[in-house]
Amino acid sequence: MNIPLSPAGINCFTCQMRDRTEWCSLKDEDLRHLNELKVCNTYDPGQIIFYQGNPCLGIYCVEAGTIAIRKLDERGNSALVRMATEGQTLGYRAFFAGGSYAANAEALTKTRVCFIDKEGVRALLERNPNVGLAFLKHISDDLEAAEDARLQASHLPVRARLAHLLLTLKDRFATVDDQGNLTIELPMARRDMADIVGTRPETIARTIRAIEDDGVATFNGRHVVVPDLDALLDELEAPDEL
Repeated sequence: MNIPLSPAGINCFTCQMRDRTEWCSLKDEDLRHLNELKVCNTYDPGQIIFYQGNPCLGIYCVEAGTIAIRKLDERGNSALVRMATEGQTLGYRAFFAGGSYAANAEALTKTRVCFIDKEGVRALLERNPNVGLAFLKHISDDLEAAEDARLQASHLPVRARLAHLLLTLKDRFATVDDQGNLTIELPMARRDMADIVGTRPETIARTIRAIEDDGVATFNGRHVVVPDLDALLDELEAPDEL
């Protein structure tokens, strides 16, 4: 599914994503200041927005598109740890820690991102403490989400975790045909799906075959057809591991 990008003339006053970001409390002069500070860039799929290990230069706001957050290990192996979509902010943890970016940010789809350099962010934090509180809440939410992900990986079978991923992607990347079939256009390769689910690619391959054998979904490249959404939802309660 292609996400239409906003015109080049977009500004913070008219941005439909602003209410989803930490900047939502800014009004009048503060918002005008943000609008003057930001620099917007468009990225094609596969382009890197920032690199793991590079010094934090500022904070990024996703206006449109989907971004993969990938971490590299000491051997250079890459793993997809999460995705970011419009209305989300990137680089804030590195900014507040005063360090480097902890992962690569790679555009999965055509993406438009606004960048605010760190000096500008500091000025806005001084002018409006509510922005800092919003980022603090975001960091707290991140910690809670990470704990939930670890719990899920520890207790849910791979099949249920894959079903949960598909249901998450459904809200953004799915269409429904006249027969009621749900088609999800995956923004990632199967290796990335294994990373997100927390298993090995060969296990994902076996899990996909099992789901197809049971008629829950059909995988064709990056297209997944789900004939009955209730059957996919039932997978979340399946007790058995492969």
